Amino acid sequence: MRRSARRRRTVSAYREGDRTVVLIPARMSEAEEQRWVSVMLDKLAAQESKRVLGDTELAERAERLSAQYFDGRARAGSVRWVTNQNTRWGSCTPSEGSIRLSHRLQGMPEYVVDYVLLHELAHLLVPGHGPRFWRLLEAYPRTERARGYLEGVVAADRLPHLPGARGE
Repeated sequence: MRRSARRRRTVSAYREGDRTVVLIPARMSEAEEQRWVSVMLDKLAAQESKRVLGDTELAERAERLSAQYFDGRARAGSVRWVTNQNTRWGSCTPSEGSIRLSHRLQGMPEYVVDYVLLHELAHLLVPGHGPRFWRLLEAYPRTERARGYLEGVVAADRLPHLPGARGE
């Protein structure tokens, strides 16, 4: 949160690495500040969800994430979107160095896609889901948030679809 005496009415927000910066007028009350933070976080998430990475960008992103969180030790030979994974968010074949992400992740917030990429990259270093594996993922500050988001998506998919809901 950054308050500015020069800013009169406008509120804006942007991502700065893993942080979100919200710029507001200095005169705003705490209640207005909290409301605007919520509005701006929703706006940023909506903008990010509209961007879909291609396979090349996905591979570049995996390389950057490996460098940032795993000192570049997790090297994927290929990273791509697939449409045949409907029960998993991603998969990894360590012997081939290949990572596949479900197309269902497209349109989700960037931090969620990053988490799934990191999860699969971690499998290039540690095959199972034991303590060593989860210690690797502790380096990513949004692990719990992303896992919660994905759990929410799974739970929502299990809800009965009511007539009139979701434009039906």
